[in-house]
Amino acid sequence: MALIYPFGALRPAPSAAANVAAVPYDVVTTDEARELATANPLSFLHVSRAEVDLPLDTDPYGDAVYARAAANLTTLRERAPLIVEDLPSFYVYRLHMENHRQTGVAACFSLDEYESDAIKKHEKTRPDKEDDRTRHMIAIAAQTGPVFLTYRDSAAVAAVVERIAVTEPLYDFTAPDGVRHVVWRAPAAENRAIQEAFVAIPTLYIADGHHRAASAARARRHLGARGAGEHDRVLAVAFPEGQMQILPYNRVVRELNGRDAGAFLAALSQQVLVSEGGSPTPTRRGEVAMYLAGTWYTLDLGEPLFGGDPTESLDVSRLQDAVLAPLLGIEDVRTDKRVDFVGGVRGTSELTRLVDSGRAAVAFSLAPVTVEDLMRIADAGGIMPPKSTWFEPKLRDGLLSHMI
Repeated sequence: MALIYPFGALRPAPSAAANVAAVPYDVVTTDEARELATANPLSFLHVSRAEVDLPLDTDPYGDAVYARAAANLTTLRERAPLIVEDLPSFYVYRLHMENHRQTGVAACFSLDEYESDAIKKHEKTRPDKEDDRTRHMIAIAAQTGPVFLTYRDSAAVAAVVERIAVTEPLYDFTAPDGVRHVVWRAPAAENRAIQEAFVAIPTLYIADGHHRAASAARARRHLGARGAGEHDRVLAVAFPEGQMQILPYNRVVRELNGRDAGAFLAALSQQVLVSEGGSPTPTRRGEVAMYLAGTWYTLDLGEPLFGGDPTESLDVSRLQDAVLAPLLGIEDVRTDKRVDFVGGVRGTSELTRLVDSGRAAVAFSLAPVTVEDLMRIADAGGIMPPKSTWFEPKLRDGLLSHMI
């Protein structure tokens, strides 16, 4: 059973939506956030990454940053302006990216269900990232970045969503990255239908936003003395699994663990089947494209073995076990500074650029995992390897905020 609640959103006036909406706080570096925010005084990055408005040497986790976030939100409410919805509402949020389209329901979801694992997880969270977003939520008294949820396809949810999505939208704009964002406020008459459709969904899964969800739970514990209320819920947008798009999360490694390219290639050939050429984009599970010394190679990891730990069948796990650990000495990708990750939205051209420029010695292009992989692992109580999934397109921060 999935409990779902309408909420009185803090949101921009329609005329300001395109300028306020910002990329998620955690997909840009501080320098990138500063550049985007400086060019746009209404960007929600002034709230989600408030260090951009402080001196360059400012500690991004210092008290001054959270105080500035609160002040910037107050300013943005006046300048944009941001308004508070007069009635608690549900929203339908549609994303268009080239030929891909997905439509979800924006609402508040139960933190009790999150903490009891009725909302299932597939990633570990880092305490420092939890600390940051928890302090941010408490400082501004709001959740501003929605968690990205998925669920097994539901005809009942689809029916009510389609009824709403033929009405006049609240927002409809195309962001600088080419993704179109369309948001509808659901009529109050549809609230019961939305809630009843979700009650019939047995399980929700976090696709993206594990740190936001964990931080919302921590903020609730901090605010618990205030009694039951909005802080018992977490802002999220839930999309059906059949509409989700996962892109690969590729790997680049800075050096070859003391070998030159020829010696590494020879050692690699003892581990897996290697052939020169092939597509930079793998066409099936078990195939990895590798870029080394100006040449693309195809690595054949063989057919995955199913049964036992479902994470072991993932190509990211098999690449780790067959290549990264034994040949490159990378035992833990979470902590080893020699490995970096490149989201599939950047394309394989980014992999060749990094290697050709000398910033990396070798790059690995993988086939994406599937939503079914994610669900299977979450259902088994497992944890996916770090940087396994890159969901695209992404939601924008600042369009719908949940006041706690």
